[in-house]
Amino acid sequence: MTATAQTYANHRRVFPLYHLFALPILIAHVVVTMVVSVRHPSLWNLWLIVVAIGIVGGMVANRASTLIVQNRVIGLEMRLRLATILPVELCQRIPELHLKQLVGLRYAGDDELVGLVERCLRGELVTADAVKREVRHWRPDYVRA
Repeated sequence: MTATAQTYANHRRVFPLYHLFALPILIAHVVVTMVVSVRHPSLWNLWLIVVAIGIVGGMVANRASTLIVQNRVIGLEMRLRLATILPVELCQRIPELHLKQLVGLRYAGDDELVGLVERCLRGELVTADAVKREVRHWRPDYVRA
């Protein structure tokens, strides 16, 4: 857990090894490789650019895949949580909620879930960000990818 309380303003996670170290170094490597290739054109230097871009692409794809799996797990978690909290008539409508809405609802406290779910089902809150902006009693999530 962290000393600072989690809110909408600070809930996005920065993974320092990825965001502040590995990715910037690899992007700088792509730029340096392109500069060298322009100054000393050859098929080998062109190949090094392709490899450098491929490595960056692989890292970004790996991160994106991790976040996709995380969102699917949050979707499952939220469907179970909603099934225990919502009144019966709303429980029957849980399948109508989109994954993005479920991700946003993840941060809502139990006391405000019913109202937010109703707004989602009416189409007032479509995106995860729109839902998160409406959360008044933030339920922190410190264990994320």
